[in-house]
Formats: sequence, C-alpha cells, structure tokens
Amino acid sequence: MAMVAARAGVSGQTVSRVVNDSPRVDPATRERVEAAMAELGYRPHRAARALRTGRSMTIGVVAQTLATVGNSRMLQAVAEAAEVRGYALALVTLGADGRIVDAFDRLHDQDVDGAIVLNEASALTRDADPAGLALVVVDAPADPRFTVIGTDHAAGARAATAHLLDRGATTVHHVAGPADSFAAAERERGWREALEARGRTAPDPLRGDWSAADGHRIGEALVADPAVAAVFAANDQMALGLLRAFADAGRRVPEDVAVVGFDDIADAAEFRPPLTTVRQDFAALGERAVRILVDRVEGRDVADPPLLMPSLIVRASA
Repeated sequence: MAMVAARAGVSGQTVSRVVNDSPRVDPATRERVEAAMAELGYRPHRAARALRTGRSMTIGVVAQTLATVGNSRMLQAVAEAAEVRGYALALVTLGADGRIVDAFDRLHDQDVDGAIVLNEASALTRDADPAGLALVVVDAPADPRFTVIGTDHAAGARAATAHLLDRGATTVHHVAGPADSFAAAERERGWREALEARGRTAPDPLRGDWSAADGHRIGEALVADPAVAAVFAANDQMALGLLRAFADAGRRVPEDVAVVGFDDIADAAEFRPPLTTVRQDFAALGERAVRILVDRVEGRDVADPPLLMPSLIVRASA
C-alpha cells in the first residue's frame, strides 16, 4: 500500500479509502490510485481486511442442487451482484438428504458474513436455527429470523391460466412442481385461483420433479385423455417434456393442446413451438438478495421487500 501511495503521490490513508470504496475520494485522485494499483499489481489482502473490519467479505450460498435451471440462474445472479460489491461466495449444496443445519455449520466454519438460501432449500430453514448467521431466504413464508425475498409466483400462475382460458380452454390442467417447494405451491395456488375466478373446476394436478424427463412422463399420461386442451407447467423444463410427449402422440401444439411454462429460461424461445411462459427476473432477484444481505451485515435496517412481479411472455405454444 505504501508503494501504491508513493506511485500515485497520495497518502496511505487515501489508498485505504480507495480500496474500501469510500465516497471521500475525488474522482481524479481515485483514478490515479487505481492506475497505480494496476501498474504495481496490488490487491487487498482479504485476511488482513477481515481482521481490521471484522468482516470476511464472503457470502455463503445454500442450494439443494444446481441441477435445476432456476437454482443455477439464481446462483449466477447472486455471483454477479456479489462481485460488484467486492464479495466472494462460499457455496454449500445439500443434495437430496442434506441437513441445512450442517450447511450453516460449514458456513460458520468458513467465517462468512451472512448467507443466501435458494429456492427448495428455503423449506428447510423453518426448523433450523441459523445461530446468529445473517440470512436472506429466497421463496419462503415470512419469518422474523431472516429476510425473505421472492417472485409473486401465484400472480404469474394466475396470468398463465387466465391466458389459456382466454384462448377458449374450458379448463387448464397443471403439471405441478415438487410437494416440498414453496414456489411450486404458490404456482399451484395461483392456477387454482384463476380457475375458481372463472367458475371452473380444477383437475387433479400431476406432480413432477422440475425435469424435462418428468414432464415427458406426465405428458404421456395426459395424451391419453383427448379432452386435455390446455396445460400450465410449473416450469419450462417440464413444459419441454410435455411438448415432446404431445408431438410423439401426434397432438399439435397449440392447435390441439396449448402449453404454458414458467421461468422463461434462455432456450424457451427456441423450443418447437416457441414456448409461452412466465418470466422471472433472476438478475433482479440476485441483486436484491445480495443488497439486502450486505445491508444486514453492515448494520442497516432492512424490511421485507415486496415480491417481484413476473410477466407473461406470449409465444407460439399458447
């Protein structure tokens, strides 16, 4: 740091302010210090900073799996938002039988400043003690122990179902997500509410595991019923499996059966036909999760924010 200060012609305190992103540095001086840092290959020492500030500048992330598109996109969004703020990530995946209390113990051992719990893993936080770990939980019921953020899944499901009914469907079948998923339950709730609002009876939902393979399996059951004319799938991967099952059975989409998914994954527009779906803003979710967690870590007051509103993206499948 002394070498950087000498090269830039400033004090060591000024270099420290630049390193810690203090607003008390004029732009020209900041630019000169950053240029000297680049020339000398200077990088702040994370361990020394932790000793000085009491923070490790590391955020924990807990996910049950990264095999689902939603989890992987959320992790990417969190990583990008953390990078902007100078935070590193420590990732713990639980697997099918993992215990979230063990994940919290591992994150405590890594001295993280706080943690973000993603999607399916959020259900496990209900009965676990975070033991003083600052938490932001994505997609979960409100809880006084941590801040909850998420998408308004029910509103997205209502929009998808209403769109299918507006196209003339007498009812809408639903391929639901896993029973232990808060997001899946909210999407199922929105589907039921939209049908009830039109005086329609909800068919029994068929439950999948978020995968295209399970969507195909369920689709093979649905094609046996010629009355099935509209299907809302709880995510785009299962909708992809449905499209294949209908095509294999000679059922045209959308002429014979209309299909809507949820998430608007990167390839949704490339399905055949392109998939009508409900778009989640994963980038905004990741940014919100990191911003709120950093505010909690740094002692700023945080209130549970409103849910992010999804949007219906209409394409050729419905």
